[in-house]
This record gives sequence, structure tokens and C-alpha cells, in this order.
Amino acid sequence: MTITSKRNVSTSKKTKKINDTVEKWSGNKIVFRVFLLVTCLKVLLIPTYRSTDFEVHRNWLAITHSLPINEWYTNAKSQWTLDYPPLFAWFEYLLSHVARIVDPEMLKVENLNYASSQTVLFQRGSVIFVDLVLAYGVKEIGKVFCASYDDYVVFAILSLCNMGLLVVDHVHFQYNGFLLGILLLAVANVSKVNKQMSILQGALWFAILLNLKHIYLYIAPAFVVWLLKSYCMNGGSFFRRFCMLGSIVIITLIISFGPFISQIPQILSRLFPFKRGLVHAYWAANIWALYIGMDKTMAILFKQLGWLSVTKSAVMTGGLVQVESFLVLPTPTPFVTFLLTLFSIIPALYHLLCKKDCITNPKQFVRCLIICALCSFIFGWHVHEKAILTAIIPLCVLAAINKDDARIFLILSNTGHTALLPLLYPSNLTPLKILLLLVHMTASFRIFRRKFKQRILYLYEYMYVISLPILTVYDTILHKLIFGDKLPFLPLALTSIYCAIGILYSWMLYYYTFLRYSESDCQKEKKE
Repeated sequence: MTITSKRNVSTSKKTKKINDTVEKWSGNKIVFRVFLLVTCLKVLLIPTYRSTDFEVHRNWLAITHSLPINEWYTNAKSQWTLDYPPLFAWFEYLLSHVARIVDPEMLKVENLNYASSQTVLFQRGSVIFVDLVLAYGVKEIGKVFCASYDDYVVFAILSLCNMGLLVVDHVHFQYNGFLLGILLLAVANVSKVNKQMSILQGALWFAILLNLKHIYLYIAPAFVVWLLKSYCMNGGSFFRRFCMLGSIVIITLIISFGPFISQIPQILSRLFPFKRGLVHAYWAANIWALYIGMDKTMAILFKQLGWLSVTKSAVMTGGLVQVESFLVLPTPTPFVTFLLTLFSIIPALYHLLCKKDCITNPKQFVRCLIICALCSFIFGWHVHEKAILTAIIPLCVLAAINKDDARIFLILSNTGHTALLPLLYPSNLTPLKILLLLVHMTASFRIFRRKFKQRILYLYEYMYVISLPILTVYDTILHKLIFGDKLPFLPLALTSIYCAIGILYSWMLYYYTFLRYSESDCQKEKKE
């Protein structure tokens, strides 16, 4: 090699290094700017309505701060008992030490429904602050999957400005952004298939996530299969690598549950409350919403024909969390919902594990994870409507880089977010709900139209999506004008049933796309 060619190679390496540094700095800057912008909106939402979850978390602050550890999972002075895994209890314990400085009264267990202005500011502020974890997760996973600056910008906007998180965390009140940020960190690290330490860090992040909120057990099979395939079976030393992964999980469990060893039965009964009934008080937009709707329709028809004499009319529509029996159709049990969930994810897990097409393609892993999240949402027992975010947030990163994923995102996100809006039931929030939905819908359509230079929905899909705001208008305005105080549960039922159709359609379409994924599709993605 001549001196000139060596000099050119050296110059090329320096140029590449400079370009990588500039691109990394630009990516960090866009995440910071988007996060700062959406934080301003979150601050404006501080005085808005807050649900009973606000009191739930205030009570958890009081329990973890004021009571000894052996009473954390046995105390029942309030109906809002601690029912998250132990690491989240420790998270509340850490927050309580800051809360003590702000307003010590919020840390008294007997102060039920306490909500001073300082308490409101602290709890709202804590959700906003820990969203830094979401921003960090977005930054890290963006570096793995986004190949261009435009991809990064689209992903940052879709994830950090997510309408569902604004509704659930910053109005309704929860900490989903913090937890989903940890999920993105786990996905980002285990997707680095040629970096062993990153994969182990990703496994640790996911183990921590499971011990913060057990709902993520539903997507654990995707992680297990992917780690077996991309880490344990990749490069030899299967047993050693398997033991390393197992030790991470076991050590995390010991640290989490160790101090509560005497309370394990109580903890498990709270983590898996099978006595709460098939559906939540607000129906999740899943197959059980359709099932209940079918049962109600058949019950009305059978009564008209004289085939049914049961007079109970508020089955599954009383707005209460309780076990109910169906009037016509068989009543599902927790075991039945478990089997349905298990059987629905098996084809996806088999495809991820056994198919040789794109054997170490992390995009397929993310798609499998999203499918597992959707399967659990559609078929699970006592599913909360906000669980749809577990599928929507990871889908953001693929939607930013792939047209087919963007198509699913447009349908799933708009449908899933519409199904969340009944959580904000006060009438003074009606303008906010409609505005949020219209802004999200318009922005997502314009972003993808500009990104992919074409419409990505078929006409019937487009018509379904743009009809969703009409559903919200009926729920919040038209129903009372037409029926007054009659049929109070009808708007919620219609919202859940109509949105369930869109979510089921997205699930089936995405499953089909995932299973037919081939080597040529992989090469096409790499080329793009």
C-alpha cells in the first residue's frame, strides 16, 4: 500500500469518526429538545384531574416510609394496598425521603385521600422527573435501530410525545414512562448481538423491570427465546452463557424478594389477583369486550324470544371490579385466558427461535415482543386498558424506519389511544381529550406521509382510523344529548368494542407480516 493510499485510509477513518461524533451529538440534542418541549406540556397538565391512582401511590409512599418492612405487604388500612413487586416498593421508599422534605403529612398512613398542593406538585413532579429514564431509553434504542438523523427525529417525537403516556401518566397518574424507558434500555442492549457485555446488561435491565412491575412477564418469553438464540447459541459455550443469564435473574430476585421472604404468599396474592374478575371496571379494548358485547346482544335477543328469564341486566357493565357470570355464553376462567394467551404467542416464539431467515435480526425480536404484548392484552385476565402502551412504545422505533411497521402503528396507536380516553371522564376534560386525539392523529399521518412519500393505509383502514374522533365526540357529548342519564355505560362499551376491532385487526395483520418475513425482506431492510 502506497503512502498516499495509507493517508487516504487514515483520513477516511478520521472523517468517519468525526461524522459519527456529530451524528451522536445531533441525536442527543434532538432527544433533549423533544423531551424539553413535552415537559413544558406536562407541567401545564399538573392541575388537571387525577384518578384514584394518585392516592394509591401517595398511600404507597406512606406505607414504605412509615411502616416496618414486614408490614409493607400486609398493611390494609387503606383499600389501596401495595400490589407491585418489591423493587417498586423500594422505588416508592426512595421517593418518600424526598417527599418528607416537601410535606411530611403525605407520609402518614392514616391520612387517606390527602392531597395538599405540595403533595400534588411533588407527585406530579416525580413522574415528570423519572421520565428522564424514558428519554435515556429512547436515546439508547435509537442508536441501535435508527440509521439516519430523520429516523431518529421521527422516533423521538413518536415516543417522547406519545399521547397515551400523556393521558395515563400526566393526567390519570402513573409511572409508565419510567417503566417503558427501562424496557427500551433492555431491548437496546440485548439487540447488540455481537456485544456480550451489552446483552448481559440488557438482561439485567429486564430482570429489574420484572421486579418493578410484573405485567412485563407477558413479554418475557420473547426475551428468553431471543437471549437463548442470539447469546447462548451464538458462539459456543452454551452452558456457561446460560448460567450467566440465570445468575443475573436469580441475584435480582434475591435482592428484590429477599427482605420479604416471610411475606411471599401475601405478595403473590396481590400480584396475581384472580378474584378481580375477567375485565377491569373500564373494559380494555380486547377480545373480551367483543365477547361481552356478544353476550349482551344474545341475552337481549333471547329475552325477546322468551328463551331467557334471568333479569340481571348490569352484568359486566356495572363499572365495578368483580367476578361476574355471563348470561348466555360460557364464563371464561383465569386458566382459559392463560391457555389462550400461551397458545397465541407460541407460533411467534417458534418463528423467532427456529427460522434461519435473519437469524440475528433484532428487528424481528422487537416484532415478536410486540406480538407477545398484544397477545397478552387481547386474551389476558383482568387486563388494564393502559397495557396497550407496552406494544405501542416499542413499535415506535420500527415505525420510524419501516413502512409496514408504520402502517400498523397508525392503526394501533390511534385505536389504542382512543380506548384510553374514557379514563378521563370529567366533562371539563372533553376539549383536552378531543384536542389530544386530533393532534396525535394529524401529526402521525403527516409525519409518515413525509417520511415515506406515500399513503401507507388502505382506504378502509384510513376510514376506520379517522372515524375514531367521532366515537370520542359521541362518548363525551352526543350520548348525554340523546339519552340523558340513561344507559351510562353504553359510551364506554361502544368505545371498547369499536377499538377492539382495530386492535384485533392490527394484531392479526402484524402476526401475518411477522410470520411471512423472509431472507429477502431482511436483505431489503439492510439495504434501506
